[in-house]
Amino acid sequence: MTETALRYDILVSAGRGDPFDRHVFASALALAGGTGAAALPRALGLDRQGLIGVAATYFPQVLPLMEALPADAGSASDPGALEEDDLRRLLLDHRSRGVLAENWLATIIARRSLGPNHLWQDLGLTHRSELGRLMHRHFAALAACNVHDMKWKKFFYRQLCERDGVLICKAPNCTVCDDVHHCFAPEAGEPLNVLQQPVSRT
Repeated sequence: MTETALRYDILVSAGRGDPFDRHVFASALALAGGTGAAALPRALGLDRQGLIGVAATYFPQVLPLMEALPADAGSASDPGALEEDDLRRLLLDHRSRGVLAENWLATIIARRSLGPNHLWQDLGLTHRSELGRLMHRHFAALAACNVHDMKWKKFFYRQLCERDGVLICKAPNCTVCDDVHHCFAPEAGEPLNVLQQPVSRT
């Protein structure tokens, strides 16, 4: 099996399961696996067993690729990214449906939050609204706290700081803060994946 099997269009067309979740996982796999399946554990934070689980659930056609990964293909956290484990735990503590997919998503979101682009881009999604839909679908209680639609990375960081009792804001509320544009400015940009179309709300 060639690595072209990790192309978004091929994953989606031959995959199975819930259309939106399939789209989300296909987006992440296609973007992170651009250089081959061997890059997936580090890029997505999932170990071999996690990747096998994603493939078995949504993309059985690429199961051989995941099974061919080394048995010790791990997903160790970046030692310089102290917040990754905390963010994964925050997400896991707010799972909506109690399904295994939410464990995988929490890990992927935490790892991709370390990327340099908008989070929706580093997840391979088509636009920011898809990230909001993902959050409200699988981490609803946490998403409900983002009442003013703060940028998701900023929101996560703020939630982690509040959980630890750390005051990070220099103003009493967002409306009088000089940095409000850093937290709420539009997250415009182009998708990082190609061959991709948004999925309908079914």
